[in-house]
Amino acid sequence: MRNQAQATVVFDALGEPVRRRILELLSDGPSAVHELAERLPVNRPAVSKHLRVLSDAGLTEHRSVGTSNVYYLRREGLDAARAWLDETWEGVLAAFAQAARAEAAEAEVKRISKRTSQGE
Repeated sequence: MRNQAQATVVFDALGEPVRRRILELLSDGPSAVHELAERLPVNRPAVSKHLRVLSDAGLTEHRSVGTSNVYYLRREGLDAARAWLDETWEGVLAAFAQAARAEAAEAEVKRISKRTSQGE
């Protein structure tokens, strides 16, 4: 259950386009808040708020360098979301496979029944 709760927090954080863009920018390497703000359509205080949400979700961390806060990705922050997706898709794919097998079996029964009724 903890993984599901953490996955929910991560997905909620990723639901905002500016936050996803921040993660994309940080994938290039650590950046200070003012550097991120220069590359985003929001002001510096808004970037700081978005970074707080991303940090609370475990997706970023920061360290102080002089008077700047430098943020970087926590790649393991996506682990709970990945686990949730894996579990969910395993169930979906298993259900799809079962439905496909049932449909194939039904088609085979119809094919055999048709051949039998035609006297083959």
